[in-house]
Amino acid sequence: MNAQKTAYLPVTPDEAFALVTEPERLRRWQTVSARVDLRAGGQYRWTVVPGHVAAGTFTEVEPGRRVVFGWGWEGSADLPPDASTVTVTIEPADGGCLVRLTHEGLTEEQLAGHQEGWNHFFERLERAAATGEAGPDEWAAAPQSLDRLTCADATLAVCQNVLRGITDTDLTRDTPCTEFNVGQLADHLIGSMVGLGAMAGGTVTPPDSGSVEDRVASAAQQALEAWQRRGLAGTVSAGRLEMPAEIAANILSIEFLVHAWDFATATGQTVTVSDEVTGYVLELAKQVIGPQQRSDGSFAGAFEVGPDADVLERLIAFSGRTAA
Repeated sequence: MNAQKTAYLPVTPDEAFALVTEPERLRRWQTVSARVDLRAGGQYRWTVVPGHVAAGTFTEVEPGRRVVFGWGWEGSADLPPDASTVTVTIEPADGGCLVRLTHEGLTEEQLAGHQEGWNHFFERLERAAATGEAGPDEWAAAPQSLDRLTCADATLAVCQNVLRGITDTDLTRDTPCTEFNVGQLADHLIGSMVGLGAMAGGTVTPPDSGSVEDRVASAAQQALEAWQRRGLAGTVSAGRLEMPAEIAANILSIEFLVHAWDFATATGQTVTVSDEVTGYVLELAKQVIGPQQRSDGSFAGAFEVGPDADVLERLIAFSGRTAA
């Protein structure tokens, strides 16, 4: 059975093709993260929502006109990678173009879920084409199964939404991390991804150029893939220090969400995050940030908050920051 969807986009066919194939554009409407080798025989891996990774192989690539790729889900026995086929065609239309998607090879049960998904994401595609940004995705805001790694995906999405609002003129702005301006804090976050990826046995190679969001997103995806391959059992090394892998993995979500708040505060933006995810990160932070981490300067002392403080305010205060 086939799922189908058509959208009119007020952009050129080449711009529409970029929206459906380029990682930086895909993150604006469909994915938390995306790795793409755009050629016949090349593979892709998209974290569509936290904990759900679509993967497969490109079979046809005609820039500006058509792309065909296998589709399935990592870890799925019913629809594994390349078990079905997605065809996207792009046709010129007055003032823009038509994007047509056909998803073949689905069972009746699979069709219902995938049609719902394509309806949801094509609405976001239309918004991204019209305005340049679809905004935070409510499907990514509260993962169905919240654990350390799905939380890392969710908080990365939150951070990327803030990073997309940063311009070159923002890079020298001060942040609540008093030792870093915006540009330096981005470099610090990328460096953290390099270190955390190495702890999981991966090699993170950040891009040399690109927007702040693109550079952080690339490094973060590589680090998260290393952790997804490794899992959370046993211990990992941080220099001479051994720590439980679960505790090290906690740091991913703390880095993404707390620094998202830092970036937003520095640049006059708002952090959009669910209380469910924020509360989970606060519990992770309590496992990581202890007296030793405060005494060695890794974190400042916690600030007091009032009884009416929301969960994000409590997390930020616990991390040693204050909006003032």
